[in-house]
Amino acid sequence: MTTKTLQNTPISVLDLARVPPSGSLSEAFSHTRATAQLAEKLGYQRFWLAEHHNAVSIASAATSVLIGHIAEHTKTIRVGSGGIMLPNHAPYVIAEQFGTLATLYPERIDLGLGRAPGTDQSTMRALRRDHSQRGDDFGELIEELLFYFSPAKADQKIKAIPGAGIDIPIYILGSSLYSAHLAAYMGRPYAFAGHFAPGQMMEAFSIYRREFQPSKVLDRPYVMAGIPVLAAETDERAKFLSTSLKRSFLDFIRGDRTSLAKPPVQDIESLWNPSEKSTIESMLSLYVVGSPKSVREGLDTFIEKTGADELIITSDAFDPKDRLRSFELIAEAKASI
Repeated sequence: MTTKTLQNTPISVLDLARVPPSGSLSEAFSHTRATAQLAEKLGYQRFWLAEHHNAVSIASAATSVLIGHIAEHTKTIRVGSGGIMLPNHAPYVIAEQFGTLATLYPERIDLGLGRAPGTDQSTMRALRRDHSQRGDDFGELIEELLFYFSPAKADQKIKAIPGAGIDIPIYILGSSLYSAHLAAYMGRPYAFAGHFAPGQMMEAFSIYRREFQPSKVLDRPYVMAGIPVLAAETDERAKFLSTSLKRSFLDFIRGDRTSLAKPPVQDIESLWNPSEKSTIESMLSLYVVGSPKSVREGLDTFIEKTGADELIITSDAFDPKDRLRSFELIAEAKASI
């Protein structure tokens, strides 16, 4: 069996349409479009967008709409959701939306599904989500969605148009063990959010592989690992640029959902206390930062440890030019021998 390495492992992009320090949503969408076009040029497998709400630094709330925009401005790369938070929506509406996308852009649309709200408690209520539920009906919602994607029966009263009869790839996303059990039971590809919640990743992969039940869409387990990566020309430059993401995580754990990205700093130790540092280092324990050589070594080690079939990478930098350059250097690391 061929040993898995970065060189023979597909890599993809997870994007949140980060809002720049100017606060311009138009710029956010422009940067996301440019990132997708570069990812396509560099040979990345897919470009996924994540659903978040009421976060001033993230502009991907209307995920289905933005997927259509990106698909329209690219030609070959697969575009999808990483993910749609299904309990926030009626499955029927998601079937219509993604049925429409798959009709407009055939063989290019992916549907990744998660169960977290992607927001705070107050916004959950604004989304009309039943906050007494904690996603425990996630499996039932997926089954309902699959029903609408199935070929419609002659006497079926409610049909997804478009949607019915469309075979769209569905991925189960998660950051807990619940999603691992569910993805295994359903025989679907499984993506774990190691880019911000790596704690249970290895146990989740073990459960998924052990319990996997072959289905008509997948005959063996398929694991996608979300991982944060930042590449620059040198290790020192990459380490400096990485402090911007750490500052964003610092705002997050302090409960500040109002701040935009902050520039990198030379001395991040002066900005956090020991408890905050420990929390952020735990959340970013998989963060691979460095030159192409260091990135290749770090990702080879990660792939060897996890056996991941695909990596889906976040790469956040304060300056969009540094972010694009990071994706170029990650692709360079993958191509190098």
